[in-house]
Amino acid sequence: MTPTANLTPVQLAGTTVSRATLHNVDYIAEKDIRKDDTVIVYKAGDIIPAVLRVVESKRISEEKLDIPKNCPSCDSDLLHFEDEVALRCINPRCPSQIMEGLIHFASRDAMNITGLGPSVVEKLFAANLVKDVADIYHLREEDFLLLDGVKEKSAAKLYQAIQASKENSAEKLLFGLGIRHVGSKASQLLLQHFHSIENLAQADPEEVANIESLGGVIAKSLQTYFATEGSEILLKELKEAGVNLDYKGQTVVADAALSGLTVVLTGKLERLKRSEAKSKLESLGAKVTGSVSKKTDLVVAGADAGSKLQKAQELGIEVRDEVWLESL
Repeated sequence: MTPTANLTPVQLAGTTVSRATLHNVDYIAEKDIRKDDTVIVYKAGDIIPAVLRVVESKRISEEKLDIPKNCPSCDSDLLHFEDEVALRCINPRCPSQIMEGLIHFASRDAMNITGLGPSVVEKLFAANLVKDVADIYHLREEDFLLLDGVKEKSAAKLYQAIQASKENSAEKLLFGLGIRHVGSKASQLLLQHFHSIENLAQADPEEVANIESLGGVIAKSLQTYFATEGSEILLKELKEAGVNLDYKGQTVVADAALSGLTVVLTGKLERLKRSEAKSKLESLGAKVTGSVSKKTDLVVAGADAGSKLQKAQELGIEVRDEVWLESL
């Protein structure tokens, strides 16, 4: 749960802002943010409005902000884990958690169900048409027509997008399940190794932990998730609905051309999209990172490559071009 500041509307970087993130309860304490404070706000990453600091000279109240103890959606106790700063609701039937899980499942990096955004998910949930992600695959075109603002053409497109998502490679599904600590990259590495979600569900945690760049935290999280009765039921429902549980991507062989090398992409590519170049490098066994360091083995540079190319040359790192990458 992320605390949010309600602000007097103010212009910020070309937009009117009336809410800003307070990150977490530790941040509130560190900045000593109190009720009715005047604050300096900025856009974190040029996107998300956030509170930078308090203008103490304008403070009019000494009343501290109440730290919530219960989830505002389901009233369950909020927990503060030792290894995190966030407050979390762990009630699996919490309506807000279910909706956020559905939104995440349909998102671009997960199952990529075009059109099934937050507003549609909220309407489906409110109409009692979906309670978990498996329910998505039981929806009919006519179900969407029950929703306010959805016409026949949109309903048909939504239904088609859901059907198409059944054929996704299983790392998309694994990421979409929202298992704690298991991100998009980890999902791909796991499915490359185990080949199916069913195999992964039965995997030895030690084998998971030994996969390069993963480790014990992810292994424990997967073990905890797949040990629940709910996960077993959900996977069974998804399989029965025709959702693919197998890895369809490229599997890296041990003697791949770039096996074990750390590679950085920089500059403008003329023929390949950056995502295509990254996928090709990974299929050849490379670990693609975003910055050049002494640990970098190779830089693939396109046109107008800047500081990353300069740093690579200073460190004596091998530099190749797009033509070379295409030839592999």
